[in-house]
Amino acid sequence: MSQTDILERIADLERRIADLQARLPKHSVPTSMLVELDELEDELETLKAQARDLGLME
Repeated sequence: MSQTDILERIADLERRIADLQARLPKHSVPTSMLVELDELEDELETLKAQARDLGLME
């Protein structure tokens, strides 16, 4: 994955996480939504770590 790809994927994941969080109901959150959110956040953290290792982020 190139540096540009990493940064674009980070931005995409941040948008998807924000969208998912905005759609979460206040009560009785479906398990599938929580699983998706967890997976997105895990991938985001992994990519941010890669970006920091490459000097792309602080």
